[in-house]
Amino acid sequence: MAAGALSLGSAQASGSIPIIDTHIHLFDPRRPQGIPWPDKSDIALYRPALPSRYRSVTRGLGIVGALEVECSPWLEDNQWVLDVAARDSIIVGTVGDLAAGERGFAKNLERFHRNPLFRGIRYGNLWGRNLGAQLSRPDFISDLKRLADAGLELDSANPDPELISDLVRLTDKVPSLRVVIDHLPHLEPPADALARARYESDLKELGSRPQVFVKVSEVLRRVGAKVPFDLSYYRSVLDVMWETFGEDRLIYGSDWPNSDHLAPYEKELAVVSEYFAGKGRRAAEKFFWKNSIAAYRWIKRDEKQTQLG
Repeated sequence: MAAGALSLGSAQASGSIPIIDTHIHLFDPRRPQGIPWPDKSDIALYRPALPSRYRSVTRGLGIVGALEVECSPWLEDNQWVLDVAARDSIIVGTVGDLAAGERGFAKNLERFHRNPLFRGIRYGNLWGRNLGAQLSRPDFISDLKRLADAGLELDSANPDPELISDLVRLTDKVPSLRVVIDHLPHLEPPADALARARYESDLKELGSRPQVFVKVSEVLRRVGAKVPFDLSYYRSVLDVMWETFGEDRLIYGSDWPNSDHLAPYEKELAVVSEYFAGKGRRAAEKFFWKNSIAAYRWIKRDEKQTQLG
């Protein structure tokens, strides 16, 4: 088995577990209009990130499908991604970028949702947006109810304690909306005791809500000049997520190619693979593909992309 591929030892009775990666970005700086992200100065990222390259990077690692998460606020980039995705069956869905509460949201949502690969939108600490500041606006809440009624989900972006608190308020107001918290392993809990207690209470509350999922992405961290690859360094953070959200609401995401800033794809996959190998095959299957179906209701496009039932 290739380095980084999921290995469960004796817990894995037969065959490898297929993996759905729920967080990759697609972009192409060669386009005439350019791209809003990444910047030209980012030598690690500023080159085409397309499905063909993703297939090459993940070859032999057990990846059978991926969901693209939009990394551009430009409206027509939603269509660009859908067009790119249509040409490669490894993409099982996209999470677009539409600003709820703004004029034209309903029309644009209807437009892009006609494509079954469009599975939701992203909103959070990105592109100068502030979720908490929008929660008192009836038109914003109305648009998120429209999103939920369409069977689509909301990805958060770049969590901090304030965003976690805002997600509690959001799910109070729109309890039918499925929410996926991106990159939670990278959140730094508050140092202040009172602020930390509030954060932990908010996280526990979200853990009690079955429509809220957590994406185990951006796990690796830089410590000084090095990036540790030993699971022991990350275990306590992963334990909090496991204890709070359980085996039914954790999902895998790589954050490729943004993850290239820290390590090759297989290095981060190896860390989470080792952790979930310790939870047994059933939990690993849920983490690596089954829970992603509940969170995103993605579209099967290849026989390797196992679906429930």
